[in-house]
Order: sequence, then C-alpha cells, then structure tokens
Amino acid sequence: MKQIADSELILNPDGSIYHLNLLPEDIAPTVIVVGDPSRVPKVSKHFDNIDKRKQKREFLTHTGTIGKHRFTVLSTGIGTDNIDIVLNELDALVNVDLQDKTIKDELTSLNIIRIGTSGGLQDFVELDGFVASSHGLGLDGLINYYEFPYDDEERRMISGFNQLIDFDELGIKPYVVRGSNDLLAHFDEGFYRGITATCNGFYGPQGRMIRAQPKFPNLIDQLQNFDDNGTKVTNFEMETGGIYGLTRLLGHRGLSLNAVVADRIHQEYSKAPQRTIEQLIKTVLERLTASDSFVPNS
Repeated sequence: MKQIADSELILNPDGSIYHLNLLPEDIAPTVIVVGDPSRVPKVSKHFDNIDKRKQKREFLTHTGTIGKHRFTVLSTGIGTDNIDIVLNELDALVNVDLQDKTIKDELTSLNIIRIGTSGGLQDFVELDGFVASSHGLGLDGLINYYEFPYDDEERRMISGFNQLIDFDELGIKPYVVRGSNDLLAHFDEGFYRGITATCNGFYGPQGRMIRAQPKFPNLIDQLQNFDDNGTKVTNFEMETGGIYGLTRLLGHRGLSLNAVVADRIHQEYSKAPQRTIEQLIKTVLERLTASDSFVPNS
C-alpha cells in the first residue's frame, strides 16, 4: 500500500498529529467541535470524568465520559480554514496507521457535531432559538478545492442559489452539502431546521459594515428569499459548510447545531448569549446520552 509522504502527513516528535497534538487513543467516537477554546470546559464540565486534556495553539481537547457514553470536545478556532485542518487530522487519527503512514483497510466513521453560535436570517427563527442545519451553504470556497460527489438535491440547490444571486460578481463559487440525516433525527423537537450559510468572514462577508463598505450589501435579503421546496436559509456562521463537506467526503457523520444570538433581520443581539449557549450545550448532551447510538461499540 502506498505510503503517505512525511511532508503531507506531519507528526510531532511524540507521534501525535501535527496541529491537534493528538494520538488515536485520545479521541472518542463522538467528537463535539466548538469554535472558542473557552467553550471546551463549558461542555466538559458536564462529563462524569475527563481522562484526557491536551492543547496546541487554538486546538484544546477534552475527552471523557457521561455514564456509558464517551465524548471528545475539541475547539477548532474560527473559520473553514481551521475546519480543513481539524477534519483531515481527526480522520487521519482513526483511518491512517500513523506508524507506517498508510490508509487502514477497515475505515472508521466518527460522529462530528458542532455546537456553535450564529445570526438568524428569517423572521420565524427567534432570537436565542436553536437551529439544526439540514444543509450547509458554503460561501467560503473550501470544498471547491476537493473532488466532491454532489447528489441531485445539492446540485439543484446550487443552481437555485446561482440563479438568485450573482455570485460571479463576488468571485464566489457556492457549494451546498447536506448534513447527516441519522444525526439530524435526534434534534427535531426544539430546533428550527434549514440551510446554514457559511461565510469566510464575520463583517463584510456577512453584510456587516463598521467603516468598510461591503461589496454586496443586499446579501441578507437575497438569502432570506431563497426557498427550495420549503427549505430556507435560516442562519449565518463560519464553519458548517466545511464540516458537512469534509465529513461527507471522508465518510463521517456531521451535524451543526447553532444558537441564534444575533437577529440579522431586526439587528438585535441576545441579552443573555452565555445562558443561551449553556442551554444548547445541555440540550445536545441530553439528546446524545439518551440514545445508545452514541455508545461505543453499541
């Protein structure tokens, strides 16, 4: 079997993978990803025990258990550039023999679940509500660097966005990827469902203006008007599209769950964002631990 070159899969002196500083035994079958390193202990404080703590750069990892369930919570930092690092390195930890740098004959599929924050783009999505993303709309470009097998629904949605918005003017090639229906089924009650737009910035790319004028100030209005058989763009953030694209491409299951802490339509911000995020964390962990689907080897 072909060996992966040292320049392509870089390891640290202790054999851990380069950016995440993790060994295969450091991660659980279900990985919760958060952007902010300070959010990692806000998740892991609900664990019965934590048996692994590691950090390198913005990548902080805690692994532990709740009852018979084992979880890893890992901070990614902001943006799909970091998601590219995190997803490829998580995949390598379970699907590459790091000793001889060859792909394993038997591949492992992880559950990768984002807990994040976002801005709401529809009147029916209430401030401090939760969104379970059915699809990621990538306006960031990451998945365009990979050979990706879109299905018919995704191609139809991409075509619909291109007809609605002149992305060529922005130099953007949008992509659309669905999340894991298996994971999504656990997050129906209490969650809005729709497309999450993923941008490569927080200000101009999301139509915000402090001093610099955005080139495309009507992006929010146009995204708000998209409708694919009742499926609408519910929220904005910076990671979902990359997570959905790479989990699908690498054979994992991805789901993005976001608290709406900004109402971009009425230009309001949550009065208690930390309380909203804490409630989302508790809800996600309750749903995950209520199902044997997330028990290792169940």
